[in-house]
Amino acid sequence: MEREFDYVIIGAGSAGCVLANRLSANGRHRVLVLEAGGSDQRFWIQTPIGYGKAFYDEAVNWKYSTESEPNLNNRSSYWPRGKVVGGSSSINAMVYIRGNHQDYDEWRDMGNPGWGWQDVLPYFKKLETYAGGGNDYRGDGGPLYVNNVSSEYHPLCHRFVEAAGQLGFAFNPDFNGESQEGVGFYQITTKNGRRMSAARAYLHPALKRSNCELIKHAQVTRILFNDNTASGVEYVAKGQTCSVKANREVILSAGAINSPQLLQLSGVGDPNLLRSFGIEPLVDLPGVGRNLQDHLDYSLYYRSRVPTLNNRLRPWWGKMLCGMQYLLFHKGLLSLSVNQAGGFLRSHPARPRPNIQMYFAAITYTKAPPGERPLLQPDPYPGFLNSIGPTRPSSRGHLQIACANPLAPVTINPNYLSTEDDVTQMLEGARLLRQLAQTPALSAIIERETRPGPTIRTDAELIEDIRNRADTVFHPSCTCMMGPDAKTAVVDTNCRVYGVDRLRVVDTSIFPTITSGNTNGPTIMVAEKAADMILA
Repeated sequence: MEREFDYVIIGAGSAGCVLANRLSANGRHRVLVLEAGGSDQRFWIQTPIGYGKAFYDEAVNWKYSTESEPNLNNRSSYWPRGKVVGGSSSINAMVYIRGNHQDYDEWRDMGNPGWGWQDVLPYFKKLETYAGGGNDYRGDGGPLYVNNVSSEYHPLCHRFVEAAGQLGFAFNPDFNGESQEGVGFYQITTKNGRRMSAARAYLHPALKRSNCELIKHAQVTRILFNDNTASGVEYVAKGQTCSVKANREVILSAGAINSPQLLQLSGVGDPNLLRSFGIEPLVDLPGVGRNLQDHLDYSLYYRSRVPTLNNRLRPWWGKMLCGMQYLLFHKGLLSLSVNQAGGFLRSHPARPRPNIQMYFAAITYTKAPPGERPLLQPDPYPGFLNSIGPTRPSSRGHLQIACANPLAPVTINPNYLSTEDDVTQMLEGARLLRQLAQTPALSAIIERETRPGPTIRTDAELIEDIRNRADTVFHPSCTCMMGPDAKTAVVDTNCRVYGVDRLRVVDTSIFPTITSGNTNGPTIMVAEKAADMILA
């Protein structure tokens, strides 16, 4: 007998966990969450720096790869995505950034009333408990704990801030406060030395309620429709094909890759694409899988004259000391992220707003195999890196199903660096990194630049190196865009899919444009706001 729920949520990721909690809170609605991955109760998921271990672990990771990118000299880009309870919030680097206030005003001005900065700020405050306390901009009573652990960061982070100040960039004590611009220290989603994923913050408390249920290792294969009304979900679990009925709504929260994939597999998308794989089109929505946006990053590496995290993590006794400190006290290096300092800067004074995100890390792992993040096995000499990436790239890519098999991966074409301005921003950012290295604060501790090295000098040489080495920082988004026009958008301002009833998409894929910075915080905000819309 087919089981029935009020709401069926596809995906226990950053958005799905929020929805499960909020939709089940009043006790009146029966909520089911279907998650393709397994439990998040793993040591290297709960341990903050363990994201280096999860980076290539197929037990918790979809391990996607893009098609060869012509503007990255035909390199493929590796895209880890969380296939585990908590989704990518269980395997990310935990940096918490809301984005620039103007990002949301632009969403509103693109035809999405209710999504401006003043509209979303209450939800950002609602979702968090900030370690620094509540104020006009920060929340102090929400499920997600946002930690300020800057006092524990490596001393070189202060050198970086000093160097930026020597170039005229202001110190910003809170990128999530009144203004995003400036340099400073990143806040992370941890509490008591453990990762604060969306699962820990939202889902696990919700599962204590009798009306909220989670099925793990349940890979959804399609959304079921009765005429043009979403009626349920089909999924595969333990080799068996199962289905569940949704009496109120099906909510697709599978992320920027899997949400458009499931829409296409279910007959919602470009009819020509669907027919080419033998799928009968239900709704003509050519925007499904289009408008793909992501953040690209470019790093310069340095050999240091003073000790860095390499010196503490490379020797066996250093690993042992860090491990003992963490196991006994839940403190130390293993309780942190390596992305400790950085900022949001203008790559050129003429830029109207901060257009570059910078990461400073007192660690290097230049001998890492492709796709690896051996955070506990850094280079055998003191080193650090500094990197930049445009926060609002103008390049647009797409993704689509490669066949009708729901268990097959999609084809991903990010189309990186396909606009002249994106290339210019990367080049300006690379020049800015070089200027930072020449400040008194940093030049005093730099033995030499190891990548790309001093032989790479001209604009043409730097652009070529960018094409050879720049890579994703894992923020795919915008593939089920929210907007007023069904010819380009996929959902309306209430996250409802155009052309069908009782089906919403709520996750990073509905962003009209990518936000300035890390995307986990904005995704949780979107789910908080969507939950209110659904309950209303």
